[in-house]
This record gives sequence, C-alpha cells and structure tokens, in this order.
Amino acid sequence: MAYEDPRTVVSTEWLAQHLEDPDLRILDASWYLPDEGRDPKAEYAAEHIPGARFFDIDEIADTRSPLPHMAPSPEKFMSRMRAMGVGDGHQVVVYDGKGLFSAARVWWLFRLMGKQDVAVLDGGLPKWKAEGRPLEDMPPILRERHMTTAFQHHLVKDVTQVARAAKLGEAEIVDARSPERFCGRAPEPRPGLRSGHIPGAKNVHYATLLGEDGTLRSPEEIRAAFEAAGVDLARPIITSCGSGVTAAILNLGLEVIGHRNHALYDGSWAEWGQFPELAVETC
Repeated sequence: MAYEDPRTVVSTEWLAQHLEDPDLRILDASWYLPDEGRDPKAEYAAEHIPGARFFDIDEIADTRSPLPHMAPSPEKFMSRMRAMGVGDGHQVVVYDGKGLFSAARVWWLFRLMGKQDVAVLDGGLPKWKAEGRPLEDMPPILRERHMTTAFQHHLVKDVTQVARAAKLGEAEIVDARSPERFCGRAPEPRPGLRSGHIPGAKNVHYATLLGEDGTLRSPEEIRAAFEAAGVDLARPIITSCGSGVTAAILNLGLEVIGHRNHALYDGSWAEWGQFPELAVETC
C-alpha cells in the first residue's frame, strides 16, 4: 500500500510530488551497525535525495552518556536543527540507506521534542533509487531557521521506569530484536552484555513489520504481527531493542495502527544487559 500521512509515513511518490515545496526539509538519517562496514556520512556525500541534510544519530545525542546515541537535550536538538535550517513550520521527511531502519529513530526524536509534522520515507533511499528518481552529491545551502521544542516526557522511559513496569505489569514491554537475541541463543553485538530479555517482554522483531523491499506492511498486517506475539494492544506499550534504534520502528508501527499510548526505552538492552542486578529471562 502507499502511505500518504505526513505525520507518520509517506511514499516515494508523495515525496517526489512535494520535492520542491519551500517548507519541506529532508533528512538522511542513515546509521549502521559496526559489523556492517558501511559509512553513512560517506554514502551521503556520494549521493542523496536532492536537498537532504545529514542527521548524525551518534552526534545529535547525549554524548555525555556512556550509552550509545541516547536522546539529546531539547536545547542541543534545537541548536543542531536550527544550524541545519530545520525549524518551526517545516514538514520533515526522514529516510535511511537500508529502506526503513534508522529513520524511525529520528521520527521518534522529533516526536519526543513535540514535533508532529514529520514522516518516514517508506522504502527509503533503496526504493527511491530503484525507481530512478533524482539524486545529487552536493550538500544543500543551509540557512538557520528558528525552532522551538516541547519535550514529551511520556514518550521515553528510563531503566527505573521500565524495571517498575516489568515488575508490576504496568505495560506491555515489546522487544524489537531478533528472536535469537531475544531468547538468549545468539550473543549480543556489544561486548559485555548478558543475553536474553527483560522479564515478561514480548518479541516483535522489527523485520516482521516490513516487506521484502523494506517498506512498511499494511496496518492490518502490523496489527496482526503484534497480536501474534501475544501483545495486548489495549494496554500501554514500551518498546525496546539493542540501543533504541529499531525499537522506534515498533513505535512507528503502533502509531500507524492508531495505538497512541506507547513509549521507547532509550537505554534498551545496551543498558539493561550490563547490570547484573536486573533480572534477565531466556527462552
């Protein structure tokens, strides 16, 4: 199906039709795991959708935290976006180089900062290129733009809140990692982490929400994926993954099916897996 919602997901056709809109801002939010051997900045420099700015997930973050790419302060987010010429009144479209992987994380960050007019490009750069759409290798001319934020505390959870929710059963905790990692059968890519999952968590691998071409499945299929994993969609949901990137794909999927009571555990397994006092389950 073709998504056309500028607050969640838009198609390549939608973006092509709006490419010249003066208040459109496109962000390349490509990010890869270390073992993939890809350099997102170099790939952006070589080719990107016309007008796209590069959003560095590891730098536009709380770089004082020992955990990877934790959400930045509103002040840092505002400062970086202003310098990139992204501000109030702009429609933002975010894409990545895998189809739909890290772009959802930046969609969630904008939502966390109180911004609603932001969408993920369905199928990302691979679909855009496969359709023969325009690319360029020159960075856009940036003009600073004013931005305000309104931090949405309910959209993010810390380890204390997640531990409480797990203990008291206050919310469904849904893990986006692969079944092998969720069950503790495969080692974590980050050294020093235990294997397994948060007690009581359900497993919805992010890939189950995507088609073979990296596009988001239909709302009916997304709903079915959560239900097949035993997730009660009538309850609050906290998403988690390895480091808070692919968990956002679940948040995006929940938003698409009309489930509004969801949050993301920012520290995810990079945090939970390192503390021996936090219980771990396997399967």
